[in-house]
Amino acid sequence: MAQTLTIRTPDDWHLHLRDGAMMEGVLPETARDFARAIIMPNLVPPVVTSKDAAAYRDRILSALPEGMTFQPLMTLYLTEATDPQDVRAAAAAGLISAVKLYPAGATTNSASGVQNFDNVRAALETMAEIGLPLCVHGEVTRAEIDIFDREAVFIEEVLDPIRRATPGLRVVMEHITTSDAATYVSEGNDDLAATITVQHLMLDRNDLLVGGVRPHYYCLPVLKRRTHRDALVALATSGSRKVFLGTDSAPHTTDTKEAPCGCAGCFTAPVTLPCIAHVFEDANALEHFEAFVSENGARFYGMPLNEGTVTLHRLDDAWTLPTSVTTGAGPVTVFDPGRPLHWRVTK
Repeated sequence: MAQTLTIRTPDDWHLHLRDGAMMEGVLPETARDFARAIIMPNLVPPVVTSKDAAAYRDRILSALPEGMTFQPLMTLYLTEATDPQDVRAAAAAGLISAVKLYPAGATTNSASGVQNFDNVRAALETMAEIGLPLCVHGEVTRAEIDIFDREAVFIEEVLDPIRRATPGLRVVMEHITTSDAATYVSEGNDDLAATITVQHLMLDRNDLLVGGVRPHYYCLPVLKRRTHRDALVALATSGSRKVFLGTDSAPHTTDTKEAPCGCAGCFTAPVTLPCIAHVFEDANALEHFEAFVSENGARFYGMPLNEGTVTLHRLDDAWTLPTSVTTGAGPVTVFDPGRPLHWRVTK
């Protein structure tokens, strides 16, 4: 068994940093292990224009602790009022790396998302023309659709029609959670890829619900059956270049997670790499670990691979995970994978 893993410095292709005091507190937890990250635009108000994206990027860089290096890869929040020319200009200037699609009401701060997809056709066609990826939160939000079925229905009713109507559109299916999504991305062309989170590789809905509700495992899309988790692990560890790490690390203060109507999101940034190393070790696939966390995403986005390295060691004794991170907005509980962690980043 390998006791040391030295890999290219990884990237996170789906990250929530929030803003203000919360961002200042959680940003170092990502910058410590990751060179770049796709930054989600669902602030309040959302990042909808190039001007918004530039201002948010500058706030992130200003919050970066001295001595740390990190590149925020900015995105725009797709709305029915998105200006295709603003998208084109922002991409040409290197300001944005993607546009994010939230169906209205799908998750945290998604009220400004898309309801009528005909109204974003011009923006999608522009993105296809210039090769700018569309990052998709893939769930329908109709009340009559069971929450465990929303991803599969979205693929059939929304995503596949969009891709057929917009040839050449590059799409990242974010935080996939089902065997349906794993099959769809695997069978898709080179314009289609997917990210998978820590929690969806390590947990299933029993972990969320059996023996009591565990609010810090509640996320959207919600955890699914064990059979779906098995399909995600099989895809992630297969060596496929169509799938890569997107943590969807989503900080909320502990009191808002442990509330009568708790927020959705798992704060995984401090423990991501050790958790993923265990997933790949359990699957006897550590040879594919570096590609999943450090290479596949950069290649899909057309970016150079990082030149630095990160080293993980496998300790004989499990290490003690941090329970929370202190921020100016309040404490944020760190994701607990529910198992001992022996892999640890040692640089």
